[in-house]
Amino acid sequence: MRDSLRFVVLAAAVLLAPVAQAQLSFYTAVDMALRNSTQVRISAAEVQRAEAGLSESKDAYRPSISVGSSLGYSYGFPVGQPSIYNVSAQSLAFSFSQPDYIRSARKALLAAQLQLKDTRQQVILDVALNYVELTTVTQQITALDEEMTHVRKLVDIETDRVGAGVDTKVALTQARLTGAQIALRRLHLVDQSDLLRDRLAHLTGLKPVDIVPEAQTIPAAPEVSADGVLETDGIKSAYASAQSKLYTAFGDARQNNRPTLAFGIEYNRYAKFNNYSEYYLRFQHNNFNVGVQINLPLFEAARSAKARGSSAEAAAARAQADQARDHLEEQVLRLQKNIGELAAQEDVARLQNELAQNQLDVISTQLGSGNGGPGAPLPKDEQAAHIDERNRFVDLLTTQYQLTQARLSLLRSVGRIEDWAKTTPAP
Repeated sequence: MRDSLRFVVLAAAVLLAPVAQAQLSFYTAVDMALRNSTQVRISAAEVQRAEAGLSESKDAYRPSISVGSSLGYSYGFPVGQPSIYNVSAQSLAFSFSQPDYIRSARKALLAAQLQLKDTRQQVILDVALNYVELTTVTQQITALDEEMTHVRKLVDIETDRVGAGVDTKVALTQARLTGAQIALRRLHLVDQSDLLRDRLAHLTGLKPVDIVPEAQTIPAAPEVSADGVLETDGIKSAYASAQSKLYTAFGDARQNNRPTLAFGIEYNRYAKFNNYSEYYLRFQHNNFNVGVQINLPLFEAARSAKARGSSAEAAAARAQADQARDHLEEQVLRLQKNIGELAAQEDVARLQNELAQNQLDVISTQLGSGNGGPGAPLPKDEQAAHIDERNRFVDLLTTQYQLTQARLSLLRSVGRIEDWAKTTPAP
């Protein structure tokens, strides 16, 4: 009986114990996102499609073999060639356009591969920004909880002072208003953390409740220099795609007024029960032919129109690549200027937080010394200093995240964010 009771108590303790959440490191989050992201899977499928397109353009020179049968009975003069079975093979022997189509397929494959690399960097940026922001929001919620503790103490102090007739109700109402503002801000941060966990869940394939960030696993965002010509994977992919379309235009233009040679071979086995021998002298059942077909298009308006359309498409793709390059240069310059401003703001926020901490230390020291002379700080002043220090700390975290966001965006723009994500964070 005692053993049974002990087992029931142990089982209840296990069931009622809170489930421990495993923390998710930054590197693990990035790795899982690169393996589970829908954007990466789409880009990988585009690479496979481009590989198939290149094989298809090359396979035009390889013979296609088919086996068939047209077995049937004939009466009177034979109007067809009913055969027991037939084997045929045909392939492209020579074309002025096909080499250009092959070059186009190779450039298309290169563009898809570069686009996959660029997509990986975008996914890393999305994971990094959401992970860092979630870490920041978590720290801010903790700071607001500490701030709310001091607000409650301040409200209790002001309630006693108002009851004693020392202070007016204005100070008490102000303390309560501060608490309401903190509660509203905390509610906003909690909603933001839920949204960030949901985003990370979609990127990594995990459940939102399983995402607990580790701040110490995040590498520091370095200062980035973007001097010189920008040749990121995205820009290279755009120019490779434009080159692919240009080769396609070359191939379409060479379809006109240029011969095409095709090679063919065929074997037919005709049935013996048909009446071919009655109408054909020296009829035989085994038949074989091989040869080359030459086709010279003299005039075809549709092909000419297609060539003009392909040329225009290639020119548009080149212009779009130039536009993307110019947009990237402008974005990098804007981010560089923004980083300078945010670094200055972060320095101001840090000094404000240090000043608030110094003021809190002074008030705490004076209260601890027991000096109750005129002008000496009161307990409510200490709580107000605690509230101000925590508020400054939350503002500092916001500014630090904005600076990190700008630096990571610049890393993404210059194509170096994947190298940063693989670095080991400093202890």
